[in-house]
Amino acid sequence: MVQSCPEANPVKWHQAHTTWFFETFVLRPFLAGYKPFREEFYHLFNGIISYPGEEIPWKNLRASFSRPSLNEILALRAHVDYEMTRLFARSMDAEVSRRILLGLNHEQQHQELILTDIKHAFFSNPLHPSYKEAPLCSEFGQTTPTLAWHSVQGGLVEIGHAVNGEDPLDFYFDNETPCHRVYLEPFSIANREVTCREYLEFMSDDAYTRPELWLSDGWDTVRQEAWQAPLYWDHDPDDETGWRVFSLRGWHGLSILLDTPVCHISFFEADAFARWRGCRLPTEAEWEFVAAHELCTGNLLDTGRLHPAAAAGEAIQQFYGDCWEWTASACTSYTGYKPLRGALHESNEKFMPGQMVLRGGSCVTPADHMRATYRNFYKPGTRWQFAGIRLAA
Repeated sequence: MVQSCPEANPVKWHQAHTTWFFETFVLRPFLAGYKPFREEFYHLFNGIISYPGEEIPWKNLRASFSRPSLNEILALRAHVDYEMTRLFARSMDAEVSRRILLGLNHEQQHQELILTDIKHAFFSNPLHPSYKEAPLCSEFGQTTPTLAWHSVQGGLVEIGHAVNGEDPLDFYFDNETPCHRVYLEPFSIANREVTCREYLEFMSDDAYTRPELWLSDGWDTVRQEAWQAPLYWDHDPDDETGWRVFSLRGWHGLSILLDTPVCHISFFEADAFARWRGCRLPTEAEWEFVAAHELCTGNLLDTGRLHPAAAAGEAIQQFYGDCWEWTASACTSYTGYKPLRGALHESNEKFMPGQMVLRGGSCVTPADHMRATYRNFYKPGTRWQFAGIRLAA
């Protein structure tokens, strides 16, 4: 039932909401004679659809719902699973298959969010419990290669998902389309993500007290929230760095994590760090053009680490996994974008304004959920997500 910050949700709500998706968008419209488990759940577990003149009054009160119980939510899931097997037994058209595939990917998003939310909930608990008892392994103490630059000629390039209408498993979210051409000026992009060691140098240069480094809204946020370090960092006189970091595997001294990517920072902090280094953040078009030429592998959920890992070698790397990477691009629809029909389009387009694009996934993103065209987006002050920095120039 825990909901420790406005961005998070109770785990049992994630379970119910992902089940609600299949009931709402697959079973109700396509299974003749389908009877909902409980009609009230249609509104209670809606996290996507809004209604004219009606706000969802309980959106920020989900942690107060002692009922329905977890057992009833599991019964809801069993009911929907059974009805889905009945649907599978019938011939399904392309639209039903498309919605099922969308529902599975929507559920993968929530599987990632569950770990993000658990981390914040455990950090907010005075006992600071660990999600996974095994401590971070020795590889996190290795030295990261020097930051180097990868030069890109630019020119007229294509980004966005190229739809393959003949492949029923060719999944993409609507905001990844259409594939289109953009012109890129020549640029350079860093071979790896920014490390905790480098970010500590930024902090040691009094960066959080220097308004010239910050966007106006960022500086206002720094003062209002009294930020002095990334989320999950805390003062620790027993560590040689003076800091410790909370992870899904409990507390660890920053000294063994210095060469892992800095994580849980806002767009404002990422932008300020880039300014401090005399660089900038990449645009999402620059990021995608480079990442599309790299293998879609990395430190994702499937490795079981549940924490960003240090880069290895001088090659360009870490585009997938470790940390979502903030880009300099505001989230807008691509030219020629066509939303999904009906209420389904609300899962992306309506939430885009006022948010910044992140790319590449994190250490809690399922591996088969990731691709170069994937566009994540959050408000610029967001820190609870596994988000970090890659520099460009």
